[in-house]
Amino acid sequence: MIEFRLNPRSGVPTYLQLVQQVKQAVRLGVLQPGDQLPTVKEVVARLAINPNTVLKAYRELDREGLVDARRGQGTFLSHDLTPSAPSDHAVLQKALLEWVARARRAGFDEEGIAALVAAAIRDAFVEEAA
Repeated sequence: MIEFRLNPRSGVPTYLQLVQQVKQAVRLGVLQPGDQLPTVKEVVARLAINPNTVLKAYRELDREGLVDARRGQGTFLSHDLTPSAPSDHAVLQKALLEWVARARRAGFDEEGIAALVAAAIRDAFVEEAA
């Protein structure tokens, strides 16, 4: 089951952090179609946030067709985001961890590393679209 974590300094609204974490868990194969998300009550108890925030996140996931809310039963993953093979994840994760370690040795902090990664992703997709 997914364990949500919030970053109050990220500037990203809480409900979007929840949405992004569900999508990331699906892409990484942590969540599979049929898996149940934590109940609103469980998320509220763990994170001490407003229930409407969790409901908003789950509604957004439902609107996108990623989950199916079943009244009285819970919210279940209904769609896959076609993750790559788990073996690919391990290889890429190892390479990325090595790269992050190099960036830290070069003096970059977490925000600097995130900015580098975001720029590289943006550049890669701009080139792909061209």
